[in-house]
Amino acid sequence: MTSLERYDLPVSAIPKRWYNVLPDLPRGLDDYLHPVTREPVDQEFMERLLPKALVAQETSTDRWITIPEEVRAAYRLWRPTPLFRATALERHLDTPAEIYFKYEGSSPSGSHKLNSALAQAYYARLEGVDRLVTDTGAGQWGSALSLACSLFGIKALVYMVRASFQGKPYRRHLMETFGQQVLPSPGPHTDFGSALLAAAPDHPGSEATAVSEALETVRRNPGDRFSMGAFANHVLLHQTVIGLETREQLEEIGKQPDFLVASVGCGSNLGGFAFPFVGDKLAGAQIGILAAEPAACPTLTAGEYRYDFADASGLGPLTRTYTLGHEFVPPPIHAGGLRYHGAAPLVGLARHEDLLDARAYTQKEVFEAGTLFARLHGLLPAPETAHAVRATIELAEDCRRQRRRAVIVFCYSGHGLLDLGAYGSYNAGEMAEPEPYECTLAAGDPALAHLAGR
Repeated sequence: MTSLERYDLPVSAIPKRWYNVLPDLPRGLDDYLHPVTREPVDQEFMERLLPKALVAQETSTDRWITIPEEVRAAYRLWRPTPLFRATALERHLDTPAEIYFKYEGSSPSGSHKLNSALAQAYYARLEGVDRLVTDTGAGQWGSALSLACSLFGIKALVYMVRASFQGKPYRRHLMETFGQQVLPSPGPHTDFGSALLAAAPDHPGSEATAVSEALETVRRNPGDRFSMGAFANHVLLHQTVIGLETREQLEEIGKQPDFLVASVGCGSNLGGFAFPFVGDKLAGAQIGILAAEPAACPTLTAGEYRYDFADASGLGPLTRTYTLGHEFVPPPIHAGGLRYHGAAPLVGLARHEDLLDARAYTQKEVFEAGTLFARLHGLLPAPETAHAVRATIELAEDCRRQRRRAVIVFCYSGHGLLDLGAYGSYNAGEMAEPEPYECTLAAGDPALAHLAGR
């Protein structure tokens, strides 16, 4: 038996519509609130931040939204993506569970992020936006948006978390090769970044600091609009091509999932992968949805469900979701895309309504799982993806102990070929384990505290 069994769909099977989970959830999302007035934000506020089409998608209650043909044509670069069965991992674990994974690492930018980047660049070009400004953690989103903007002929500016800017130079080089500008966050190009560096010259940055700098830049330049790689409803909407294809592939081979697993920072790949199955779950299907997150930034397992800012400076709207606090700066970890203090509001709501579970894992056990998977199957998962691998292994081991047959499907959100430095550190026994979340939370961010006058 081969180590991988592949299940493909014809190119014509690329979804023609995105799925909007909002109409099927037990209740709607709470309003986004203005950062100053604390009143619900109006359309004018949102359209100053985002292209108008994305604002409309953000609040849409239509269950299905047509994918523009130009976006769907661009998807043909790599979609539909294959579904694999990980038979070697099953044998290694001696589990009665069947393990499948949806392989999003085949996209030109190396991860699932391009699913939304192409849509956002397309709508921005239609509206005549001069430039999309964004944040990126490990660089997967920045790489995807840089490519998408290049393909649709517009400019991008990417604020890359300083720890990743310094530690993951190849993704920065990739963005620059696509012709886009990349700046470290915090950095001297914004008032907020300059103030953070003045208070803490070695500040590692976080997704929240990068969002703050991107928002400040958009506020200054009328032709700019903000672009999000996760968090927003429209981003998770675009990512549902993953789950829609997965449903069809599983149906083709006569399988129903018992568990759906994905890593989560904000939750773009989790939402895109699992939300197309939520209707089945609400109708009574016994489908467990598991979010795997880093122990150093355990938003869903240790956060509070409340209103908070999406960015460190409080320029953007307040949203209700699970959060560790917008002033929390997670310690530098190699899964830079998961270093975010809050979950996407849709993911937070799903967690609050008991539609999904979450588990947190330490950095070393995640890399142990990623290394095992690479040795068994020849595919090197990104550190973010390795969280989903770790959670899948844990579920499969549970099935072995319980002698339970189950179908486990996880989202392979991106490859790790630009993360070899991290794997080299792990292989050499030099990988540091970040301090426990409770310690870093207690310490807080002295630079933000200084700016707040505390």
